[in-house]
Amino acid sequence: MRKMLSGSVLSLSVLFVLRVLCVAGSAYAQSVDNSTYPMRPIRMINPYAPGGAVDVVARPFAQKLTESLGQTVIIDNRPGAGTNIGTEMVVRASPDGYTILLTSAVIATNVALYKLPFDATRDLAPISQPLQSPFVLAIHPALPPKTTQEFLALARGKPGEISFASSGAGTTTHLMMELFKSLGKVNILHVPYKGGAPAINAVIGGEVQMTMLPVSIVMPQARGGRLRALAVTSAKRLAQIPELPTVAESGVPGFDPIGWYGFFAPAGTPRPVILRLNGDINRILQMPDVAERFFANGMFPAGGPPEVLRDHLRGEINRWSKVIKDAGIKPE
Repeated sequence: MRKMLSGSVLSLSVLFVLRVLCVAGSAYAQSVDNSTYPMRPIRMINPYAPGGAVDVVARPFAQKLTESLGQTVIIDNRPGAGTNIGTEMVVRASPDGYTILLTSAVIATNVALYKLPFDATRDLAPISQPLQSPFVLAIHPALPPKTTQEFLALARGKPGEISFASSGAGTTTHLMMELFKSLGKVNILHVPYKGGAPAINAVIGGEVQMTMLPVSIVMPQARGGRLRALAVTSAKRLAQIPELPTVAESGVPGFDPIGWYGFFAPAGTPRPVILRLNGDINRILQMPDVAERFFANGMFPAGGPPEVLRDHLRGEINRWSKVIKDAGIKPE
């Protein structure tokens, strides 16, 4: 009888604690709502080193969000482990809207490349996909091809003899080229470098013959005659460079991957806070000075509700997981 009573008291105690936690959690979520948020500075985690493409996106958003929210938005660069260090910091942060993540498409590829201690689709709450950034297929100007079709013919005639530079194994530039190789039915050697700048310099210097990197990196070199741009990776031609055809219309049907950026918060962040941030980000995208700045860097606005980013992330994980498997790239 005493054991039964003791067990009952323990069960009631556990239920009481769980009830208190649920009530506290509910009260907390209600207290951090659209009417009171934010009440202190916000930390924007950038999981890359300073000076990269994500910084180009982070700086104007930090400035404009500071103005619209009335609290300072601080950029906190936390590079390392293929962006997973910074991403995990946000996953482990308090879900109160005061720590957010701005990252790139690599968040989708990492799922298939690494054994991660978190699940991006479960442990992060999508806020907004502000921008998309097509890449450009470019070759060394000493090569004869003037079009993508001519390059494919050259590569097919020299299997394994032509090499491409990426910004690192498993990066977006690497996986885009693996998809290009698969759909284009060509055998091209991968040479990884530590970032986009070393990769493009390797092509300019003739160490490798080609690359596929963002518009903002490739086009200044192409206009200076140091590279030859052949095509853009987007599904449609870009207004910035309408003379460049798409890869898909140039002999590789079905090829349309692009770079993209996403804002995330820790899972469990109150919905009103997510919607407040989403609304402000969408408004910032419509500001002429911001739009012009991103346009000049080869980016174009995406925006929309949080669900757009949620669905896009899931689709990207499926796409790149298949590419990684087909290419035989082993997870780390």
